[in-house]
Amino acid sequence: MGDHDKSRREFVGGTAAAGLMAVAGSVAAAPPAVVEKDLQVRTPDGDCDAAFFHPDKGAHPGVLLWTDIFGLRPAFRDFGRRLAASGFAVLVPNPFYRSAKAPVFGDISTFNFQSETDRARFPPLVGPLTAAGAIERDAHAYVEFLDAQPAVNRAKKLGVQGYCMSGPLMLRCAAAVPERFGAGASFHGGGLVTDKPDSAHLLIPKIKAQLYIAIAANDDARAPNDKNTLRAACAAAKVRAEIEVYAGAQHGWCVPDMPAQNGKAIYDKVAAERAWTHLLRLYRGALS
Repeated sequence: MGDHDKSRREFVGGTAAAGLMAVAGSVAAAPPAVVEKDLQVRTPDGDCDAAFFHPDKGAHPGVLLWTDIFGLRPAFRDFGRRLAASGFAVLVPNPFYRSAKAPVFGDISTFNFQSETDRARFPPLVGPLTAAGAIERDAHAYVEFLDAQPAVNRAKKLGVQGYCMSGPLMLRCAAAVPERFGAGASFHGGGLVTDKPDSAHLLIPKIKAQLYIAIAANDDARAPNDKNTLRAACAAAKVRAEIEVYAGAQHGWCVPDMPAQNGKAIYDKVAAERAWTHLLRLYRGALS
């Protein structure tokens, strides 16, 4: 059994001990052990390197977890493990597989979004991902992969979530395979609403999923009408959605390794945990 494709690790969240534990006078089961595998997902555009996480027993709702602009790396592997420990089977693909294998970036701690040199690294990676039809092809391939896994309960709807650049990807996936996605979440998504004819928000009428869209305060300050456009689009399409601006939170606030900018930390643990609570509430309600 190769370490790359068949690695198995156990993950128990927090300080919970294995077995049963007493909580407030009642007995609750510890989080399940989580199986983690690095694997390849066949897509029409090639083989995508990805990580797959799921509880070691049973079949569970599947989730497609898109990374932010820095791609598949330890921070998003941690997200996958954490979701799996909460009872989901989670696929985290390398969004840039058409261009490079993960990790695409090395140390991102000194990345400066104000630097033209640093920003110049993005277009060659993002271009193939955002080309016409690419996300839709990926969406079908990832759904097919999830539905083929014994750890995924195909009787349940799938979830999909995105961060920063992948907020719009969440909407595109939910619209591409509406019969399978029952819930979608965007956290500090960039470019959900544009003035172009291919803007992701224009796909909302095709979506059947319940949505949670969490907006950074500084993103809202730059584009204060976007939240209203999203709310109006969801209302017109009768898509159940909660759209919330996180006061004081900066673009990227959910991701622990997001590099500080101008000496100011971006990650906000309190706001990130609140967002995670909303995510679990969405999935447990819409994917049950």
